[in-house]
Amino acid sequence: MPASALPGVACAESIQYAALPYRRLADGVIEVMLITSRDTGRWLIPKGWPMPAMTPAQSAAHEAREEGGLVGRMGDCSIGHYRYDKRMADGSTVTCAVEVFVLEVERQLESWPEQGQRRTRWFLLQDAADAVDEPDLRAMIRDLTGRIA
Repeated sequence: MPASALPGVACAESIQYAALPYRRLADGVIEVMLITSRDTGRWLIPKGWPMPAMTPAQSAAHEAREEGGLVGRMGDCSIGHYRYDKRMADGSTVTCAVEVFVLEVERQLESWPEQGQRRTRWFLLQDAADAVDEPDLRAMIRDLTGRIA
């Protein structure tokens, strides 16, 4: 999807797709799984570049499986987007617009490709929102209950 296809996203930005993984406990409480970045260890949601021959939602599901071993039901429609500055291997940064899809997690695999490079953890909604750095992602997490009703 070209950057210009997202409302309010400048053409100079790069697009990534992300999964916002959640589960509903028996008492109705919703938890969000966050993963750590490989380089800084900060909490975030699984995300990555578009995958050839995959829809945006499929790309997001692929990242969730690769980065967190997460498998479940992926929403087809984006719930919004947020921006962040991605540090590239050469030390430069690029502003990315991340389109977010909800993933109702059914299970976490016993092993996955980036298991030794990241940590995963379930958070209550408010704690997950407080753990991430990006204000728009924080708002999406806080509003998750209304988005999945």
